[in-house]
Amino acid sequence: MKEYSVAPNKDVTGWIVKIEDIAPTDEYDERDTAVEKAKEMAQENKPSRLLILDQNHEVEEEIKY
Repeated sequence: MKEYSVAPNKDVTGWIVKIEDIAPTDEYDERDTAVEKAKEMAQENKPSRLLILDQNHEVEEEIKY
């Protein structure tokens, strides 16, 4: 199962989409945009899990596809 995550960058000025918590794939200015892109990636690569983290890097939401 692939794991995707959306987390803020270190300055919380952007949101990063990561695959398998390795290297960032993309960075977005808006949290909602990053979440939508991560959802698309996770849905296209089932089975997968998406973790959405808040500015404290705590899991806010977990979605499984």
